[in-house]
Amino acid sequence: MSAPEPDPWTYVVTDVELDGPWPGINSMRSFASVAVSADGVEHGRFEAVLEPLPGTSPDAGTMAWFATQPGAWEAAITDPEPVGPVMDRYVAWLRDLPWPRMFAAFPLALDGIWMDHYLRRFTSYGIRQGHHETDRLFVGGGLCLRSYAAAVTGTSAGLVDVDTLPSDWFGDVEHTHRAIDDTVGYANLLVELFRRARHEDRREGC
Repeated sequence: MSAPEPDPWTYVVTDVELDGPWPGINSMRSFASVAVSADGVEHGRFEAVLEPLPGTSPDAGTMAWFATQPGAWEAAITDPEPVGPVMDRYVAWLRDLPWPRMFAAFPLALDGIWMDHYLRRFTSYGIRQGHHETDRLFVGGGLCLRSYAAAVTGTSAGLVDVDTLPSDWFGDVEHTHRAIDDTVGYANLLVELFRRARHEDRREGC
C-alpha cells in the first residue's frame, strides 16, 4: 500500500474572546491564532488584545459569565490596542505563512464569523472570499474543528465539546478561556484528529 500524500496545508487555528454575542453590537476583546501543519509543525503564533469598537457595549449575560472567570476577563482587556493597526499586523503575519492556508476554529460558526467581521471592516480581506478575488488570505470557507472531531470520533456533533474529548488530545493544555491558551489546545486537537484519521485510513486500506 502506497503512503498517503503529505498534507500541504497550513491551518490557522484561532480562538476569540468576546464581550457579547453580536458582531457590531458587542466587541471582540482578544484573539489568538496558531499556524500549524497536519504533522504538528508550528509556523507561528499571533495574539492581541483589542480596544472595544465605538458604539458597542458589553452584553450583560456575557459579563455575568466573565465574572466567574476573572483571570480570563483580565487577559482579554489588559493593554488593549486600536483595532485597525492590529488587523493590519495580523494580515501581514498571515501573508508570511506557508500557502495554501485554511482558517480553523472550534466552532467555525462562532470564531469564524467574528474574525471575518473584523477582517472585512478593517482590511480588504475575509475568511471566505469570492472566486473572482485573487488576493486571498485563506482558501475555502474554513475548517470547523467541532464538526471534524465529530466525524473522526463518530460522535454526534451536538455532543462534542472541550469537556467531552480527552484532555490529552488538547496536549493537556488547560482550557482557561484565555485566547492563546485555548488556541494552543485547539491546535493540538487538530493535529491529534489528523493523526487518528490517517490511522483509520491505513486500517481500512489493509
